[in-house]
Amino acid sequence: MTSTLKTSLVALTAAAVLAPAAHANGELNLYSSRHYDTDERLYTDFEQATGITINRIEGNADELIARMEAEGVNSPADILMTVDTSRLQRAKAAGILQPVDSAVLETRIPDYLQDDDNQWFGFSQRARIIFYDKADVPNPPLSYLDLADPAYKGMVCHRSSTNVYSQTLLSAIIENHGEAAAKDWAAGVVANFAREPQGGDTDQLRGLVSGECDISISNTYYFARAIRTDVDGLSKEAMAGIGWVFPAQNAEGAHMNLSGGGVAAHAPNRDNAVLFLEYLASDQAQEYFSAGNDEYPAVPGVALSPSVAALGIFRPDAVDLSEVAGNVPAAQRIFNAVGWK
Repeated sequence: MTSTLKTSLVALTAAAVLAPAAHANGELNLYSSRHYDTDERLYTDFEQATGITINRIEGNADELIARMEAEGVNSPADILMTVDTSRLQRAKAAGILQPVDSAVLETRIPDYLQDDDNQWFGFSQRARIIFYDKADVPNPPLSYLDLADPAYKGMVCHRSSTNVYSQTLLSAIIENHGEAAAKDWAAGVVANFAREPQGGDTDQLRGLVSGECDISISNTYYFARAIRTDVDGLSKEAMAGIGWVFPAQNAEGAHMNLSGGGVAAHAPNRDNAVLFLEYLASDQAQEYFSAGNDEYPAVPGVALSPSVAALGIFRPDAVDLSEVAGNVPAAQRIFNAVGWK
């Protein structure tokens, strides 16, 4: 256990006036859909600092939410961690999370990155931005709305409408511009598709390299990871030909996807669960999210890894993510209406 981590945890728990003996041992049952090897550092440091053993159940987010619902009051889950606001909100709506009253989390996590009722909190972010082929696109779109411009007909690659990232982006457009404008936008993007929606975010970047499309949208951490280490189909030479735009810098700002978590409704180790969330908001844990997985910290002022910092400074969209999550049903209706597969 490092002195830095000791200091961090002491500072975090002091605000809550938690007695050290209450957290000197015990366990924590973590249900997580995060699948990153680098998160191991988060878990081991927390265990070493607190004496609390983390028992992990990992799987698909939807399956974990369904499992917790089925387990009901007998669920052993203490924490649910997952990716995307819509899933966190779905967990809240399912009644499998509970409110958390923590001065540490309220102070550290910005209001727009936490649930209005304190049932979930964001701990890392990914900007969802525009990438383009620098050789073929001299005037790239500068906003999400620009993707619907007929000037980009036959140039755009995107993920399917069933993907949560697609749903949350359209939900944010609804929140920022209204449902009618969002429907016009979605119809315009469909008209500009270079191919039918398919694949994950890395596949959208590979589409630029292969020449299948000239413009795509992806989360920043996929691109930053390719800058830092070898990724199949994204050589450093190929990456040099890809440019990027943080959209809507003169308007709402770049859309942010969230990774976060909350305390399970029937957590048998509730105090340990709250302490774990507070640890995730510490500077050291926040730096792990950036250095280990090329994400943006949720806590302002935490240092970025070189690969993330290389993307440049930008203004994020500070829209209330609880409100965005509430627009997902409307977004799905729009996708269906405009034929976005």
